[in-house]
Amino acid sequence: MGKEAKTNAMRMLERARIHYTAHEYPHQEGAAVDGATVAKLTGQDPARVFKTLVTQGADRNYYVFVVPVLAELDLKKAAKAAGVKSVAMIHVADINKVTGYIRGGCSPVGMKKKYKTVFDASCLAQPSMLVSGGRIGTQIEAAPADLVAVTRGITADITAEHP
Repeated sequence: MGKEAKTNAMRMLERARIHYTAHEYPHQEGAAVDGATVAKLTGQDPARVFKTLVTQGADRNYYVFVVPVLAELDLKKAAKAAGVKSVAMIHVADINKVTGYIRGGCSPVGMKKKYKTVFDASCLAQPSMLVSGGRIGTQIEAAPADLVAVTRGITADITAEHP
């Protein structure tokens, strides 16, 4: 197999001189894989593997949230962190139009536009974290502080509490 083409997310990390490791995992072409499966396929602790969720605020702006794959986004906490009255998940059909990425391959790094990005604060407890590399089948691993910095993001407690 030839060398995989770099994704927009990888190019952006390289331009920012951020060290990252790419992880490939098997998948069916065009078929999104859930985060728990991605963690298993890449041999990673699910607490280190994060998913990227895109919302639209009451102000009609888009907001990006990055949470552990096994966690759920708390929309109230997310809205508070973003500084808006409320946020709602965007329709899957709108992901490409808004981010330039497809479902299952949406990275917080290298979106078409800069959106306010909030990482769950739990990422800071990890030595490194994995996020989508910008296409299905690719994850990128980097230091949480580097990913927060390159996205000009912030961290906050944005996940739902589980009993």
